Amino acid sequence: MEKTQSTDFFDVMNNRHSVKNYDQSVKISHLEMTEMLMEAAKAPSSVNLQPWRFVVVDEHKERLESLVRFNQNQLNTSSAMILILGDMNHPDYAEEIFADAVEKNLMSQEVKDYYMNALPGVFSKMTKQQIRENTLIDGGLVAMQLMLVAKAHGYDTNPIGGFERKEVMQALGVDTERYVPIMLLAIGKAAKPAHPSVRLPIEKLVSWNHADGVVGMPAKKVEARK
Repeated sequence: MEKTQSTDFFDVMNNRHSVKNYDQSVKISHLEMTEMLMEAAKAPSSVNLQPWRFVVVDEHKERLESLVRFNQNQLNTSSAMILILGDMNHPDYAEEIFADAVEKNLMSQEVKDYYMNALPGVFSKMTKQQIRENTLIDGGLVAMQLMLVAKAHGYDTNPIGGFERKEVMQALGVDTERYVPIMLLAIGKAAKPAHPSVRLPIEKLVSWNHADGVVGMPAKKVEARK
């Protein structure tokens, strides 16, 4: 099958849709999958600590069949299912990341020293829930970037939140204490064009300088300060 790629951002963004049925004859090489994950991992993260981890399942996907609830088509027809995880121990990689940045002249030694001195105190004051929440935010950023990268490579995706999280992690040998599941992502080539979708009018989503007018936020009368 001829491979198509697009480098036009708006073409990629406007043509990315969630796909539920894939062409089962399409396989994605480990080389190209690695390339896409490397590109997705350029997403931003808090203090550049990159807490995301990926488990790519492109063989024996039937292991997950009873654990993905209402997403059987994606599991059975996709080229792969990618479990996106957040590593709760991601601060442990600070030294490696910042040392590499210094070596490549992307960070000064002084800035590295500042972060390495400050971060232990910052994280020691955070609760496990706070670290988890930050990790989930960063995981959402890399997941969205991966979907756009996949589309640029000519593939389609479907983010899946409806799955037995602990059981899927156990089936794939993931440490459920250290890692938090962010989502499953089906990836492959659409068997038929995806259904277009609608979005709320932007005026129902945005307000300026105050929350009044946003859907679900009742308008309040704001009195001018005297």
